[in-house]
Amino acid sequence: MTDPDQLEARSPEERASDLADALPHQIARAQALEGFAALREFEASEITSLADLARLPVLRKSDLVAAQTDAPPFGGLAGPLSTFSHVFQSPGPIYEPGRIDDDWFRLGRFLRAAGFHGGDVVQNCFGYHLTPAGMMFESAARAVGATVLPAGTGQTELQARAAADIGTTAYAGTPDYLKVILEKADEMGLTLSIAKAAVSGGALFPSLRDFYESRGIDCLQCYATADLGLIAYESPAKEGMIVDENVIVEIVTPGTGDPVAEGEVGEVVVTTLNADYPLIRFATGDMSAMMPGQSPCGRTNMRIKGWMGRADQTTKIKGMFVRPEQVADLVARHPEIERARVVAAREDENDTMIVRIESTASDAAPFEASVADVLKLKGRVEIVAPGSLPRDGLVIEDTRSYD
Repeated sequence: MTDPDQLEARSPEERASDLADALPHQIARAQALEGFAALREFEASEITSLADLARLPVLRKSDLVAAQTDAPPFGGLAGPLSTFSHVFQSPGPIYEPGRIDDDWFRLGRFLRAAGFHGGDVVQNCFGYHLTPAGMMFESAARAVGATVLPAGTGQTELQARAAADIGTTAYAGTPDYLKVILEKADEMGLTLSIAKAAVSGGALFPSLRDFYESRGIDCLQCYATADLGLIAYESPAKEGMIVDENVIVEIVTPGTGDPVAEGEVGEVVVTTLNADYPLIRFATGDMSAMMPGQSPCGRTNMRIKGWMGRADQTTKIKGMFVRPEQVADLVARHPEIERARVVAAREDENDTMIVRIESTASDAAPFEASVADVLKLKGRVEIVAPGSLPRDGLVIEDTRSYD
């Protein structure tokens, strides 16, 4: 395991100062691209902090798909295709630019924290076709000086044989596939030398981590996406995930761009400082929460709790879809509403909708017309005391049983 580097060990004051320098330049880069027309009404030089950043619009995957449909392949959000070494396709379809050089996706920071180094042989079991995960970890392994077996997925018997023959010392891939390789090796009577694992793309359940530890394998996980590269990663402390030094993470109320308080669950919104692909306030659709304090490993950046579900809480009630954005619009219409939560329920075999509103108002009648107008459904409005709704990230709760 490696100690934190100079960027990871910065004081909060140093990090804020560096952000104040870097953020205006990144906003200006985005404004120079055709796809970021919505940012041009803001003065880049005035966006120097997280509070300033929160004024800017949120960019969603649906916006990305629409932009790329109008202006393929990157929707005007990146430079020409010829300036990149790779182009990838993710479901949507969405096309992402990429490079294999200079640890472009920044996963090297994660591998260093996980103890990968020169002399390691990394069995890279992420896919190499169309999607970028294989290349993301390939460039990360190169960045730490390791040798790579580009294994991809499948053909488990050959994977186990290769791991034994070449002396694989480290695994990169989804959390569960390493177990499949280990069990196949046991079945074949092979002894493997894998002692460390860097995983992503799925949940690392405690029982699975315990299994790897019982086999002498130290397994750490990271949070990364095809669009953004590395977002956050575990360190040897294994206390939450530390935000990468080249992204800015906000946790916001789903359906809005409004930051939540520390500890509250919300949607992960990321601004990357990648000059080639300057995504600004990109909504991942994933839920998480900020953790207080700093990691005991010495890395000082903000920590998040990891993946806590999906932000898209769109729910069908009485045959109509209700979306988090509509709940946000309802709150925006009435300054006296602090927070709202839609509850889908069943009564006498019929769908019902309850809209709970945090407010000091005493009369629900003024809100009922807005509920019908914005949500396109009539529902019972219940006023509750400010602070009484759970801070769990839900703005639409489905209590109906589907058993």
